[in-house]
Amino acid sequence: MGQRAAARKGRSRGRSRRGTARRRPTGPIVLLGLCVALLSVGAGAALAHWRGVPPARTVADGREVSPLMSVTASPEAASPSPSKSPGRSPEHEPKPSPSPSSSASKSKKPSVPASGPGTFTAAQSSGEATGDSGTLRRYRVEVEDGTDVSARQAAAEIQQILAHPRGWAANGRGRFQLVSSNADFVIKIATPATADKLCLAVGLNTHGELNCETVEGVVVNLKRWLLGSPTFAGTSAEYRHLIINHEVGHEIGIRQHMGCPGPGRPAPVMMQQIKGLNGCISNAWPYDDEGAYLTGPPA
Repeated sequence: MGQRAAARKGRSRGRSRRGTARRRPTGPIVLLGLCVALLSVGAGAALAHWRGVPPARTVADGREVSPLMSVTASPEAASPSPSKSPGRSPEHEPKPSPSPSSSASKSKKPSVPASGPGTFTAAQSSGEATGDSGTLRRYRVEVEDGTDVSARQAAAEIQQILAHPRGWAANGRGRFQLVSSNADFVIKIATPATADKLCLAVGLNTHGELNCETVEGVVVNLKRWLLGSPTFAGTSAEYRHLIINHEVGHEIGIRQHMGCPGPGRPAPVMMQQIKGLNGCISNAWPYDDEGAYLTGPPA
């Protein structure tokens, strides 16, 4: 009993010592595991920083979200709405530039048919005589068919041209009246091919570009009526004044063409300005603002 008790007591002490020996490493192992975990987190943070991943952020509800976590966000976060640059209101946002086709349509010139049927429609309109002295000359306006130019509108515009304060009628060189029949002369607006044919009948070659005077009256090239002249510094509407004043000038007896009176001076209306200005300034009226006749040397 004494030996057995002593043996059991010895075994009990051995087990106690072995149990104690097994429990002692627990502290160092926990510390070692904690160090490994900290090193892993540090390495992850360093790797995240090296890759440019932003640090964890705190969202509105106070939760801390790591950028390394897989995101299971709301639809708003998954597909954010496009943001605008700071300080740029909608009216300052870049606007699409107009397409070449839309720009071209704005600056598109009127289409001029090269030829027509050779038949004309007369303006069925008349007016009061313009001017207070000189011979009364009645005129009719005709436009070639198929040109999309209204004979009535053309007649109204020519009537205004002949009544201009710087025109022939306003300065005593005759009176003019728009009529629809029994005219003294006719003003015809014709396509280039038809104008060439009418002008060539009196020996004038207009090359599809020029106007002329015939035994019947005045032939206006549709191209010049619609487009003006590349040498004239003004609108096509102003150039129409030059056409009518030049050709009507022949009608009232001014047969001679004129040249430029000097550089920088207005070109005479009886100058063929489409052939070049020779230093003169383009001009569409026979008289200046003070009523002085604009003349030049014979051409």
